[in-house]
Amino acid sequence: MSKKKGLSAEEKRTRMMEIFFETKDVFQLKDLEKIAPKEKGITSMSVKEVLQSLVDDSMVDYERIVTSNYYWVFPSKALHARKRKLEALESQLSEGSQKHASLQESIEKCKMQKIKKIK
Repeated sequence: MSKKKGLSAEEKRTRMMEIFFETKDVFQLKDLEKIAPKEKGITSMSVKEVLQSLVDDSMVDYERIVTSNYYWVFPSKALHARKRKLEALESQLSEGSQKHASLQESIEKCKMQKIKKIK
């Protein structure tokens, strides 16, 4: 008599992205509300919320044309986003390494000055 466990927000987002990557198609909200429950187990009530969070994070592109809203994802967009993130993290790492090296030098200088004062 255990209750069925629901999906976490991150699982829903991942599954929603899978729909876009697998089909490589443009969707309207009503289409996604039909597809997501059947194929990915995302409740139709939460599709709009999940989709909006993906749009807010720039993971899904969105365009309003006349009275309809269209959603799509280019697979290369995710790759480029990951590359930009990797470059930013590598930049932060190199800056951190340089700062660490300069702090180590400062520590060594202070130790040498302290030793000179003691003698």
